[in-house]
Amino acid sequence: MKTKLIASAAFALATCASLADVMDRPQGIKIGQRMTLRPYVSLSYTYDSNVDSTKHSKAGSQWCVNPGVSLEYLADNWKVVGSVYYQYHAYNRYVNQLNSSSYGETLQFDWTNSKADEAGWRAMFSETFQQVAQNDDMSNHGGRGIGRDRKEFTANGVVERRLNEYWHAGALASYYYLDYDNNVNKYAQLYGWRRTIAGAEAGYAPTKWTDFIVQANYQWYDQDNSEHKPNPGLRNIDSDSRGVSLMGGIASHATEKITYRALGGWSRFKYGGGADTMNGFTYQISSQWKVNSTLSLMLLGSSYYQPSERYYGTANKVYTASVGAAKSWVRGKVNTGVDICYRRESTEYTQISDADYDEDIWTGRLRVDYRINRFVSIFGSIEYQNEKTRGSTIRGRMYDYDRFRGTIGLRLTY
Repeated sequence: MKTKLIASAAFALATCASLADVMDRPQGIKIGQRMTLRPYVSLSYTYDSNVDSTKHSKAGSQWCVNPGVSLEYLADNWKVVGSVYYQYHAYNRYVNQLNSSSYGETLQFDWTNSKADEAGWRAMFSETFQQVAQNDDMSNHGGRGIGRDRKEFTANGVVERRLNEYWHAGALASYYYLDYDNNVNKYAQLYGWRRTIAGAEAGYAPTKWTDFIVQANYQWYDQDNSEHKPNPGLRNIDSDSRGVSLMGGIASHATEKITYRALGGWSRFKYGGGADTMNGFTYQISSQWKVNSTLSLMLLGSSYYQPSERYYGTANKVYTASVGAAKSWVRGKVNTGVDICYRRESTEYTQISDADYDEDIWTGRLRVDYRINRFVSIFGSIEYQNEKTRGSTIRGRMYDYDRFRGTIGLRLTY
């Protein structure tokens, strides 16, 4: 069995991937025998009960125009999948402040020179760039991404060697870049950062159903906190942070239709050039159950340390968990997806007493797509998000809010 190494702890887009597995994709434009292009354009309308994601909410709405194209190239032992998109958001409230553009691209590459369970090599690479408008969606494209215009770039790479039917080993690397649009004349500073991870993994599979895994990685963080310190009396915090993680666990197949991966272990995070050192249990969990050709279920979770994006001189421990389901109906003409996501940000170190609180964020989404024919489809979605803070009585409760969004739209594809 080939075992995918997980090079990043960002899992929130998993339900979207699950939905894509059961959707009847349009035929696209064939170029030769191996390449397919799938251009599309969509127009949607969204009602938002809380445009600012704040305790004192104000409702609004927006129109969104979204053209894009995806590419798929399938060779004998490798494949490339990519996409590029653009979105323009036109708001009916705060027109001058919020009208904005988003754009991005993704690329995935997968190569192997052997079949499953046979000795050989496998290489995987993926990257994503996004210019994100602050109200693109409530899931924030898979990261926390506090509601602010920002740039995000992610790259993950894995090289794996299967020695025989029992043993395999590999190396992994990832890079993440987060840069906020900080106009301090309009709002408070947010702190972006860059993270680089390098690691290795080894596994032993005594049977086709069981794979015992050990993984270790080292992390470098470089934060933007040197650009702005809110209070001259605060201690200077170095922009450099380091972390190390050692995990072990089990992966593979529970049955032919159920795959899973569960790792747990110890992580050490040295924040701000040694301002504070944190130790604790961390985990990575993923599981997918393809019940049949039209129904897929998924479970994902992770925990890790990171610098705070909201406060100077502050580090958090993040916990995430999500469950989702995707179902295809009426011979693939109707596709539905539902997921519930939970995120907790716990303050582990801070110089600011007002920042010493924890956040609990729940998000639920339901999406329906109806394909009228191979060229036209209509879609709708409902999203709900709730954020609660515990600990600080001064600043924390300012971020408590509820938010509801409903969207309807039309998509043209080829």
